[in-house]
Amino acid sequence: MNVVQLAASPFLGGPESQMLGLIGHLPASYRSAMLSFPERGRCRPLLEAAKVLGAEAIELEHNSPHYHASAREIAAHLKRLDADVLLCHGYKPDILGLFAARRVGVPVVSVSHGWTSATFKVRVNEVIDRVCLQGMDRVVCVSKCQATRVHRAGISARKIVVIPNAIDASKYGLRDPAVRSQLLSLFPTSNPPTLLVGAAGRLSPEKGYGVLVEAAAAVIRDAPNVGFLHFGDGPLRGEIAERIAALGLTDRFILAGFRNDLPRVYPALDLFALPSFTEGLPVVVLEAFASSVPVVATAVGGTPEVVRDGENGLLVPSGNRKALAAAIMSCLAVDRQAMGERGRDWVLERFTFATQAECYQRVFDGLRTRAMVP
Repeated sequence: MNVVQLAASPFLGGPESQMLGLIGHLPASYRSAMLSFPERGRCRPLLEAAKVLGAEAIELEHNSPHYHASAREIAAHLKRLDADVLLCHGYKPDILGLFAARRVGVPVVSVSHGWTSATFKVRVNEVIDRVCLQGMDRVVCVSKCQATRVHRAGISARKIVVIPNAIDASKYGLRDPAVRSQLLSLFPTSNPPTLLVGAAGRLSPEKGYGVLVEAAAAVIRDAPNVGFLHFGDGPLRGEIAERIAALGLTDRFILAGFRNDLPRVYPALDLFALPSFTEGLPVVVLEAFASSVPVVATAVGGTPEVVRDGENGLLVPSGNRKALAAAIMSCLAVDRQAMGERGRDWVLERFTFATQAECYQRVFDGLRTRAMVP
């Protein structure tokens, strides 16, 4: 079977890790290809990673607003690759992939990672996406919560399949004292923290990192030995940095930027925090748990399907800085090792790429069987 994935990826993030994980864990009888819109060349890290896994990886020539040319180009690749199924990730791949796949008679599946409503443009495209999902052969939702949202948007329940995000836990969990020392060196040497709370993700409105900064101020007032680190970047970096300075947290809340070695970083943390306003099923939580690090997160989207309140972490309402600060303080005071180990056990039980790939195989095989029926 020839599986073609279509993406619009400006960086390697959570959804991209899922695309690559699927390529790496489908059986040898499946051939994978990755198409990506150029995104001003920012798609290349994803394509290079796909090539390493043995997939044919193609940077598309056309992009929006050249919709007809884009759809024709995608259709031509599907025909050349003798595609059995097209797997679309995100609203632009959904919209253009649906037209291209129908043009050449290829079954098409959307992977619904979640809707962010981050900007007016995104909101408009997500409305169009909801319409396009009705024309898909299947819609894979990364969490039960997202499946409910998709169904409420008018998509037939028979088309919806829940396949949770996954992780390769073998890459996480090795504690390196040198990494811990490196992280502590980011703080003033005269007064380094003794406890580290980490966060990772795009600095964009839906991620709620401004709330984390406010919560950090409250935590540090009561526990000045706690330090906060954020890994990643995004459009709100300047605004977040200004708020950190205004609250006098420059010595205790570090914006560490992108790192490509997060599997080594997570085990050096004492706690991981995710303050999102919306989520599909957050891969960063799976990564923290795979590293045996407990998580404090907001109870949004599929997050409660991973964070079991009081067992492997704590859940709080989104946007509530007081509740977030209290949960961080509470989690730092309990047996974090036991809580983190329960998180790792949960990931190994439910969120592996091997299990995920088997679920996708059933979807693909079902579509192929249906296509073969006269």
